[in-house]
Amino acid sequence: FIETPYRKIVDGKLSDEVVYLSAMEEAKHYVAQANVTFTKDGELENDLVVARHAGDNGLTPKENVDLMDVSPKQMVSVAASLIPFLENDDANRALMGSNMQRQAVPLLRAEAPFVGTGMEAIVARDSGAAIVAKRTGIVDQVDATRIVIRATAESDASKSGVDIYNLMKFQRSNQSTCINQRPLVVVGDHINAGDIIADGPSTELGDLALGRNVLVAFMPWNGYNFEDSILLSEKIAMQDVFTSIHIEEYEVMARDTKLGPEEITRDIPNVSEEALKNLDEAGIVHIGAEVAPGDILVGKITPKGESPMTPEEKLLRAIFGEKASDVRDTSLRVPPGDAGTVVEVRVFNRHGIDKDERAMAIEREEIERLAKDRDDEQSILDRNVYARLKEMLFGKAATAGPKGYVVGTKLNDQMFEAQPRSKWWQFAVDDDKVMTEMEALHAQYEESRRLLEQRFIDKVDKLQRGDELPPGVMKMVKVFIATKRKIQPGDKMAGRHGNKGVVSRIVPVEDMPYLEDGTSVDIVLNPLGVPSRMNVGQILETHLG
Repeated sequence: FIETPYRKIVDGKLSDEVVYLSAMEEAKHYVAQANVTFTKDGELENDLVVARHAGDNGLTPKENVDLMDVSPKQMVSVAASLIPFLENDDANRALMGSNMQRQAVPLLRAEAPFVGTGMEAIVARDSGAAIVAKRTGIVDQVDATRIVIRATAESDASKSGVDIYNLMKFQRSNQSTCINQRPLVVVGDHINAGDIIADGPSTELGDLALGRNVLVAFMPWNGYNFEDSILLSEKIAMQDVFTSIHIEEYEVMARDTKLGPEEITRDIPNVSEEALKNLDEAGIVHIGAEVAPGDILVGKITPKGESPMTPEEKLLRAIFGEKASDVRDTSLRVPPGDAGTVVEVRVFNRHGIDKDERAMAIEREEIERLAKDRDDEQSILDRNVYARLKEMLFGKAATAGPKGYVVGTKLNDQMFEAQPRSKWWQFAVDDDKVMTEMEALHAQYEESRRLLEQRFIDKVDKLQRGDELPPGVMKMVKVFIATKRKIQPGDKMAGRHGNKGVVSRIVPVEDMPYLEDGTSVDIVLNPLGVPSRMNVGQILETHLG
C-alpha cells in the first residue's frame, strides 16, 4: 500500500515487466485502468484510453500511456480493502466504515467474518499482532507462553539453530485493551518462514477478526431502533459474544521527602487486618486478588512531622531503625467505579537500594524463565551438533578414541551409546577431510555455547541492575487490574459499511423476532438506515452471510 505495482506499457504494447511506485512517483506517469482492452498480440485496442496523470482522469492517446493498473482493487486503502461490496457503498459511508474498523475493541473470542474480501489474512500478518515464523523449521516445544522452533534450513554456523518466540499474555495496550497471543501450532509441526504460528488480539487462525457474525433482522421494533438505535437479544449479552477485557494500570511512588523517606509496607496505622488481606509481607497486592473500589493495592506510609528532621536525628533514625514517630496512610487504593482482578505487578527499585521480598521474587521468576530458554536452546544445539558428528563418524574405523574403545573397529550405534557425548570428540579417523570438518564443527559448537552463555549473563545483569527512576523516587510499584466488560445500553456498535448505532435496549430472547424455523435473531436494525445512506453493501453482505 505504500508502493503499489504497475505493469509497463511500451509503445502501446503490454510488457511482462512490473514496477513498484509510490504515490508521488506515480503522478509523473500516464496510468491506464486495469480494465482496458487489448488485441490478441498485446496492443492497446483503442486509440484513446482513459488514463490518470498528476491526479486527473482523462482520455489520453495510447502512445502516451506507459503504465497500467494490475487490478481494479489497488486504488483503495488497507482499511477500505476489508469492506465487502465496497463498490455498492456511498463514498462517505465507506470512509466511516474504514475509520470505525480502526476503533474496534478486541473481543474475548475473535471470529473471522463469513463474508470477507480475501485481504484479512494479509492485513493480519502485516499488522504485527500475530506472530510470524522467521525461519523454516520444526516445532520443538509449545506452551501458552512460548513456542520453540528448531530451524532446519540454517546452514550459517554463526547463527543459532533455535528460534524462541515468547508470547504476550494479557498485556495492556495503550488503549487499555487486552493483548493476548495464543499458539496455533503443535509439537512436531513443520513450519515455513512467514507462516503464522500464534494468533494475536482480533485475529483468528491468522485472519483479521474485528467482530462477530450475528443474525440480523431489518425491521422496526416498538420504536427501540428509531434514529439508528440498535436492539440486542439477551442471548448476545449472556453468551459473552461482545464481551471484552480491559486492563487498567495504577502506579504509586515512594519518595524521599524532607521529613524522611516514604515507605512501602504492610504496617499501616489505623487499618484493620481485613483491609490488608490481599497484601503480601512487602505490602503489595498479590496476583489473582479480586479487588473492589476502596481496596488497598499498595500500602504506603508518609512521615508527617511539625518540623523537618535535623541531620543528627536522621542519622540516629538510620542507626536505630526507628520509624518516624507519626506517619499518615497514603496507600494506593482502587478508585471508585473500578474493580477487577490483579493480573500483573511490577516493582522498580532505584539503583543501589535494597530490593524487598516481592521485587526479589519477580526477579527470581524472570531469571528462571531466561535460564529455561537458555537450557532449551542448549539442548537443541547439542542434539543438532552431536547428530552431525555421529553422521560424520558412523561406519568409519577410528585410529584413536576415548577409554574403552578398541582402535580399528568400525563405529556403530552401541559404541556411540557406550561413551558420554562429550567424549565423542576424541574419536579420530584417517580421513583428513572428515577431521577438518570435525574441528570446524567443534570450534563452531564451542563458540555457539559461549555466545549463548554470554547472552544469558547479559540479560541477568540487566535485570539485576537498578531501574532509572525520576529524581527523588526511591521505589515505584505498578499494578495492573483486568476487568471483563459486557455489552450494555449506550455502547456503540458498527458494521463495515459505515452503519453505526447505539445499543438502546437488551431484550429477552422470547421477545425477539424469529425466522420460520423458530431461530430468534440476535440483533434488530432499522431498515430506514439503508436507503438514504446508500450503503447497500450491508444488505448484500447479509444475503451472503
